[in-house]
Amino acid sequence: MRFEKWQALGNDYLIVEHDELPFELTPARLRRLCEGHFGVFADGVLELSRPEDPAHVADLRIYNPDGTEAELSGNGAREAIMYLRRRWTDRDEFSIHTAAGEIRPTITGPDTCRVDMGRASLTSKDFPGGPPDGRGELPIDNPELATLSFQHVSIGNPQCAIHVDTLDQLEALDLPTIGPAIEGDAQFPNRTNVSWFTEMQPGEPGRIRARIFERGVGETLSSGTGAIGAAIAHVLSRGGAGEQGAHVTVLLDGGELEVEVGDDLRVNLTGWAVPVFEGRLSDNFVKELNETE
Repeated sequence: MRFEKWQALGNDYLIVEHDELPFELTPARLRRLCEGHFGVFADGVLELSRPEDPAHVADLRIYNPDGTEAELSGNGAREAIMYLRRRWTDRDEFSIHTAAGEIRPTITGPDTCRVDMGRASLTSKDFPGGPPDGRGELPIDNPELATLSFQHVSIGNPQCAIHVDTLDQLEALDLPTIGPAIEGDAQFPNRTNVSWFTEMQPGEPGRIRARIFERGVGETLSSGTGAIGAAIAHVLSRGGAGEQGAHVTVLLDGGELEVEVGDDLRVNLTGWAVPVFEGRLSDNFVKELNETE
């Protein structure tokens, strides 16, 4: 079984082609593949298939390391896009089908692309009790904060974006401790991704710092859709994108992403993705995975 490992801002995925798989990607097998020390170790698996609709270059399925399927991943999508550009197509503009719908990338360099991620929404089935503006509050076990205000954003997957007043407060957050309760809060029946963000400099709206707690993953070095959620929440807090749209640079632990937000919440995400290595699973490991349900 051949695979490639790619990373984007430290967010690493195994890329596999459906036609070369000797087994179905069940949750147990996905967990074993992504496991550290005993598996290949990754933040998830990207499965590429020949498209059902010939208008697309490929169908993409995205899996978390806990075995669940994600609707979309900004970093994972860019990794799949750059892989496809090297192996499946010579076009610089094409489309891919995901569980969240169609995404349309434009290749901008040897390792970079700009991805039309579609229109974000402030309401969704993932926040069924939410108001039209997507704003809500969360209880939190913190004597200094009885509740946390948040902005819900759906960009094919659910995002819960929380503003923090200062960089020092942001860096001091213990995400492994506070993240799980927010991810699994009853307001989010399908769980949610969580991002905390603040302006890099007061009065500098074009740059924000964000930290991410990803659904099914935990604290992560970066997340493309998490960056989008934070950028949209930031833009909305300043009155919206306006007719000219807004451009936000999001600094994550793994690096920077560029997010363009239109006045209709149409989003473009620009960043890089690179291969780390190509390999084949050993016959023994493939046998073990075949015996795993």
